[in-house]
Amino acid sequence: MPEFDLLVIGGGPGGYVAAIRAAQRGLKVCVVEKERPGGVCLNWGCIPTKAMLRSAEVFQTLATAAEFGVYADNVRYDFAAVRQRKDGIVKELTDGVAGLLKANGVTVIEGHARFVEPTVVEVHEVGASPIFDGGPRYAAAAGNAMRRVSARDVIVATGSVPAQLPIPGAGLPGVVTSDGAFGLTEVPRRLVIIGGSAVGAEWASLFATFGSQVMVVEMQDRLVPLEDKEIGDALGRSFRKRGITVLTGATVTAIAEGDALRVSVGGSAAQNLDADVVLVGVGRRPNTSELGLDVAGIATDARGFIEVDDQLRTGVEHVYAIGDVTGRALLAHVASHQGITAAEVIAGHDAHIDYSVIPAATFTHPEIASVGLTEEAARAAGHEVITAKFPFAALGRAKTFGETEGFIKIVAGQAHQEVLGVHIIGPSASDLIAEGALAISLEATLDELADTIHAHPTLGEIGMEAAMAGLGLPVHIAPRKR
Repeated sequence: MPEFDLLVIGGGPGGYVAAIRAAQRGLKVCVVEKERPGGVCLNWGCIPTKAMLRSAEVFQTLATAAEFGVYADNVRYDFAAVRQRKDGIVKELTDGVAGLLKANGVTVIEGHARFVEPTVVEVHEVGASPIFDGGPRYAAAAGNAMRRVSARDVIVATGSVPAQLPIPGAGLPGVVTSDGAFGLTEVPRRLVIIGGSAVGAEWASLFATFGSQVMVVEMQDRLVPLEDKEIGDALGRSFRKRGITVLTGATVTAIAEGDALRVSVGGSAAQNLDADVVLVGVGRRPNTSELGLDVAGIATDARGFIEVDDQLRTGVEHVYAIGDVTGRALLAHVASHQGITAAEVIAGHDAHIDYSVIPAATFTHPEIASVGLTEEAARAAGHEVITAKFPFAALGRAKTFGETEGFIKIVAGQAHQEVLGVHIIGPSASDLIAEGALAISLEATLDELADTIHAHPTLGEIGMEAAMAGLGLPVHIAPRKR
């Protein structure tokens, strides 16, 4: 008889959520995690970067406080203290997840799991993380080097790792991934970032605020290329205004060692860039290489991601996969919803996940957030569209807040004015996007957004104002010329 009803391999935002929900449904659950709980999101991604970005934001606010009639002399930062604050927040949250798992009766084993059968794994005990040494430990392995764990059902939730660049010099000292950037003990004087998507753009915003000379190299024709074109173009203008060098339509062909790291750039902006640190932020790959997927017969696609159906089942009976390893959308909140879906299915309930309404946020300055179709994607899908835009500069709360850069753009169907996509660049975009996600989920129209009373003065009014503009009835901006 299996030792557990459910074994979850990986304790990240997909894995721990799945484990908790399954336990709530009455299943006997085990999680195998080789590091602290929370996965990439809590330990290496969402939370630590946002903690450091908040420190940069506070520094920037104090440095420009005179604009608010407040005088803060000799403003400086302590990068070691910035990192220490980040580590403290990470520990609080990972300890919190550990507490939640314990409170829900989930057994946690610390170690690395490898399939020996589809529903049986060997767990090899591992030491504490070199970055977070001294973190919470679990009852794992009872001092043994290896133990077997069996379960009726298994969920693979091992996440992803930074992709490596197949170019000369990618392994040189001073060339780091987004994970390795957390090991930097000081702000680099000159920083080249390869990749201008969300990861690269966030690190660019962070280090530029702290005084680095930042250069971003992006292969596509704009930053954050998965976002609406107007959003990417606007971020590029904002970065350049801040002194960040942005090279689009460009690729890095080699990195050489010398007095500095010499980065050779090809494409439309061919040149050489000198840097003290090169940060590679060109994407992620599934973290499955040591799992023994072939032993379990679990199929992957050409990129190595595990193939699953709409209820997260793999092609192997009783084996599921969630989160980044599925390649559906490499976002923590998607992993969590996949975890809930898989747990409900395993517990005998009918559950599905809707991938059509997935909000995304990039915590640059200014922030970016989006949900639904871009204008380009909507037109490609055959929609006749209208676009509704409203600038933060025309919003009273944004004026008082001192953050007027950016705008909201709503993409709607022309025939019925249904909301197809919402795209924001500006203050608190990551918070404001929730209304857009709800609007698309409820199939709301521009009329319904415009008729919904929003509190004043708030940043949230921007959605209502844009809807009015889209209807040709703007109040706080001039009407569009016909």
